[in-house]
Amino acid sequence: MDYSQYPARSILCVDMRSFYASCAAVSLGLDPMTCFLAVVGNTERQGSVVLAASPALKKEYGVKTGTRLFQIPDDPRIKIVNPQMALFVRVSTELTKLFSRYVPHDAIHTYSVDESFLQVDGVENMWGDAQTIATKIQDDMKREFGLPCTVGIGPNMLLAKLCLDLDAKKSERGIAVWGYPDVKTKLWPISPLQQMWGIGSRLEKTLNRMGIFSVGQLAQFDLKRLEKKFGIMGNQLYYHAWGIDLSAIGTPIMNGQISYGKSQILLRDYPNPDEVKHVILEMCEEVAKRARNHQQVGRTISLGIEYSRDELGGGFYRSKTMEAPSNITLDLYQTCLALFDHFYEGKTVRKISVSLSNIQDDNQIQLDLFRPDQEKKRILGYVMDGIRERYGSSALLRAVSYTNAGTARLRSKLVGGHQA
Repeated sequence: MDYSQYPARSILCVDMRSFYASCAAVSLGLDPMTCFLAVVGNTERQGSVVLAASPALKKEYGVKTGTRLFQIPDDPRIKIVNPQMALFVRVSTELTKLFSRYVPHDAIHTYSVDESFLQVDGVENMWGDAQTIATKIQDDMKREFGLPCTVGIGPNMLLAKLCLDLDAKKSERGIAVWGYPDVKTKLWPISPLQQMWGIGSRLEKTLNRMGIFSVGQLAQFDLKRLEKKFGIMGNQLYYHAWGIDLSAIGTPIMNGQISYGKSQILLRDYPNPDEVKHVILEMCEEVAKRARNHQQVGRTISLGIEYSRDELGGGFYRSKTMEAPSNITLDLYQTCLALFDHFYEGKTVRKISVSLSNIQDDNQIQLDLFRPDQEKKRILGYVMDGIRERYGSSALLRAVSYTNAGTARLRSKLVGGHQA
């Protein structure tokens, strides 16, 4: 690969270490690196999950994101707190202002509440090289906010992100640098493939079935076969395996939305299948809305059901392809019902996920003599979205949301899915 024809920028990927836990620790006057603290979804529910754990708690007790509240050791040194999403968002906003001291606003991309990309090309004469700027940012955060961070540096957003996740977070200094010459020695050995940014469990399984088990094998695979299998995503996978990413700051690393999905761990066990169907309808509404927000439709619906621990776990994840692509809520719901009725085993449900894939632009509609009102339903969906956008997500809710099974009313009052 001739890297001379590709941009070699100076990109920083800045990640706050255990951000939620660190913010909570500082607000309590504790050292975020040495205290034992866990942020859980709801301290009143023993089955609630840990959203963030301080580095010391992770190292000493093995508590990590996803650990249940009842699994946290009974130690008086461990502080367990509820999330303060309003505080976390406010701190994140202040950190973005800190970044603005070093680079223009359009050179900052806030990837998530605790992670940002900065392009530092052109400011080296003012602040020094990329590593020097990274050190200054670390020092500023520690001095002004008491918060730790790690920084990955690379010639593009992809390598900066991979450098952060696979190198900087493990280094004592918290700063690491990757360049194109490091691709073969640092990127290609990555296995399993889920460690590669942008590759999830289902995509990994598909690649494994094609005989691809490492990033190096992906880079050496035939490009035409990847494009035939995955379309534009196959092209991106191939070039990402070579460490090439042409994304500009402010655009997603992986262009091309392959699915819209939503999952939620229910606040209680749902033994009644009718109640489960109520939540599925609410989730189909949300997934359809996300597709409509991007002016897209999908053809394949996937439904995931996980059973309660009292049922010894288990569940299913199945997909069904519709005759025509759609972003109409009830089309998605009817497909999910067919999957649920076929695969549900009559057990207590604790987690549900719904996703829409086989995505394409919503710029045409297939006429159906047996469903002449499809265009009206499609337009109605966009109208409902507009009302919710203007008056709030709870301005229009389906009747099931007012039953004991519904979760939409409660979730509309949350920030990022958690208490404000």
